[in-house]
Amino acid sequence: MIASHVEPEKPAEANKYDVTFGVSADGFPVARIGDTTLAMVPTADGSAAFLASAWRVTRPLSDLKRQDFFGHEGRLDGEAAFRARVFETARHKAQLASLRREQVRMSCSTPWGASQHATIYADGIVFHSTSGHGGFHLTPERNVKVLETLRKSSGWYEEDAEWAIVALIFPDVFTTSERTCADETIRNTWPLEWEHIHGRPLKPGASWTKDKAAFEQEHIGDWVVTSAIRSSHHAGMVEVVARRDGSSTSQDEERRFMVPAAEYETRGRFGFVIDEQRHAVYDGPSDFLGLQRRRTGP
Repeated sequence: MIASHVEPEKPAEANKYDVTFGVSADGFPVARIGDTTLAMVPTADGSAAFLASAWRVTRPLSDLKRQDFFGHEGRLDGEAAFRARVFETARHKAQLASLRREQVRMSCSTPWGASQHATIYADGIVFHSTSGHGGFHLTPERNVKVLETLRKSSGWYEEDAEWAIVALIFPDVFTTSERTCADETIRNTWPLEWEHIHGRPLKPGASWTKDKAAFEQEHIGDWVVTSAIRSSHHAGMVEVVARRDGSSTSQDEERRFMVPAAEYETRGRFGFVIDEQRHAVYDGPSDFLGLQRRRTGP
């Protein structure tokens, strides 16, 4: 069971997955879980805060300062969110210890180079790290259990996204936090497979890949901005380069337009769509370096 405490800090013999909360010397919330210390560090302007961490810092929580922490592990919307992340981390550490993964060295060639060290999650499920990348290898007996639409015939699953496939099929060897992350990765990378597994469609906003495909389908034949720059030639305007797919022509087309800066700020996460009734085609002096060179020559 994960416990919560306040200062004074627990003695060394205390359960290493207990949580101790406090306030740093700089006035922001901090918490210690074993040899890991987490902090809710404010941004330079104080308008927001993010999660940062420190490892094997043994000084009292009240003595810690901003420079003791490193990393940017996500934005925090208030102290309640910070405490939730702390408890999630403590649960992850406790579950990780119970899984008893084994660190070993294996003489093994991987798709990313020679294995430098390996972690055995379970019989037939091994994670390999190389000098530049890494991923899981599943034995044929394990690999056959992966859904056919997600299965790699080689049995190798890289660490950026495909690791989530392994966690999806073999959840018992992953922590709750890892399974949650894997589910999010599957939703955003393989939404059709996620829908098949769960037997229900994903709602708009639940999958980046599905939403992007819907956006592109909706705007076939429209001019969508691919690059933009504040115009020095026309006050309050943004010069944009927009591209239209070649579904109705032999190839993709590209044009420049002028868009009011305030309007361009309202763009969605997949781009800004030109309204040809309001946004004029532009062929004047450009602030794009490549276009400047093209006009002036070498």
